[in-house]
Amino acid sequence: MKQITRRHFVLAAAALPLAACGNGVNGNGAATIDARVASTMSFMYDTYPGTRDLASKAAGVLVMPLVTEVGLGLGGSFGRGALQINGSTVDYYSAASGSAGLQIGAQQYSHVLFFMTQNALSDFRSSMGWAAGADLEYAAADQGDVLRAETITSLAPVIAVVFAQSGLRIGATLEGTKYTRIIP
Repeated sequence: MKQITRRHFVLAAAALPLAACGNGVNGNGAATIDARVASTMSFMYDTYPGTRDLASKAAGVLVMPLVTEVGLGLGGSFGRGALQINGSTVDYYSAASGSAGLQIGAQQYSHVLFFMTQNALSDFRSSMGWAAGADLEYAAADQGDVLRAETITSLAPVIAVVFAQSGLRIGATLEGTKYTRIIP
């Protein structure tokens, strides 16, 4: 019988988060992402009707249908999605983040970024890798039905709605998440 060494244990522990990073988006590339984006938007509109108004006022919408986040001391998240302008997909993006500290667990969630100004959308699209920062305004998922674009658009150029959380980890933050354009 083969003995499990510390090195085997560390390698197995390191592989676990990487295995979760695939989060179901595979070789079908763009078609798979597009189907998930459509499903996510439909779910969001049905569950949080106020987001329709946000989308209609936004210069662009980045939809991340499935983000997988894991942590055990060190943590990270990964997902793929699409940028839509006027309801049409114009680019595909990946979202990734890393973290360290007191953490344990895993979760999956969806999030949508509403770029409320043309300038915010242009900055996002022209960057080599845009990182979500402290200037990101969050709209709580349980308040989605009362969101009004007229009141929120004055608060921040980018509004994030995080929803459909499942797993054993509390909370989801997009701060520090890096978005990079991809070719699926």
